[in-house]
Amino acid sequence: MGEFDLIRRFFTRPATRAVLGVGDDCALLQPAAGMQLAISTDMLVEGRHFLSTVDPFKLGHKALAVNLSDLAACGARPLAFTLALALPRADEAWLEPFSRGLLALADAHGCELVGGDTTQGPLNICITVFGEVPRGQALLRSGARAGDDLYVSGTLGDARLALEVFRGTLSAPAEVFEQARARMEQPTPRVALGQALRGVATAAVDISDGLLGDLGHILQASGVGARVDTSVAMNLIASNNRATWTSAAFSSEKWLELVLSGGDDYELAFTAPASARAAVQVASVQAQTRVTRIGCIEAETGLHLVDAQGQAMPHRYASFDHFA
Repeated sequence: MGEFDLIRRFFTRPATRAVLGVGDDCALLQPAAGMQLAISTDMLVEGRHFLSTVDPFKLGHKALAVNLSDLAACGARPLAFTLALALPRADEAWLEPFSRGLLALADAHGCELVGGDTTQGPLNICITVFGEVPRGQALLRSGARAGDDLYVSGTLGDARLALEVFRGTLSAPAEVFEQARARMEQPTPRVALGQALRGVATAAVDISDGLLGDLGHILQASGVGARVDTSVAMNLIASNNRATWTSAAFSSEKWLELVLSGGDDYELAFTAPASARAAVQVASVQAQTRVTRIGCIEAETGLHLVDAQGQAMPHRYASFDHFA
């Protein structure tokens, strides 16, 4: 099977929203009147971002999900995406489930594949996604203000738990591991929540490298600090059900590490004025996504962790950095 046969068989579909899709030198997109384009690129490299044993259907899902998560953090509606794919070989048994997982998530969000590139090489998946957002309504990292509440969506830490089990550094019951593994391999991009938060949230970021590290991007861009209540954050891990299992390895310190710096969660961290608490809950219900208030934004720069009594705790949690 040649390169162009591969493209035609697994990745070519009629354009429905794009003016022109796969098959020409460029795709053509026409944003609606009064809209701005939101564009993001993410790369997944075998051995760095995913294990070689991952189910290709789930990998196709995740490859697009991590990009849709960026659109969610901007409050944008997905439009289209391009796929650049390096493959060791043209393996139909791998390509069929990969493309099926990729396009199933694309269809669920009305985001069509409009172009890209294929080449031979170590397995590498690079997607550029395009969305649209009403002019002047995009959620940015730079809008947080002192006094704002700090929220996160969904649950945190489960993906890192699954990774540690894969690495053999932690053990967990099969049921707990499978729940965590699903969060690592098939994350849910919070696209509906991002759109519902337009006009409500003051700043937002998607959590890919760990809560504290990604929150730091908001704090730096906004020139503010934050206080995080660790007693609330500790309950954000879905697998944290100590009534069903216990492990000496899972101290409170370890739970906090998974939640605060685990990464690969693809949830949203966002800020909103205290006066908007009711509106945040409306957005949560509308998007059918849980949100939790975990702290507040402060005028003094820096990130401060506190316990249930409001006492300061040491900050020794490092988020993921490709070159650190």
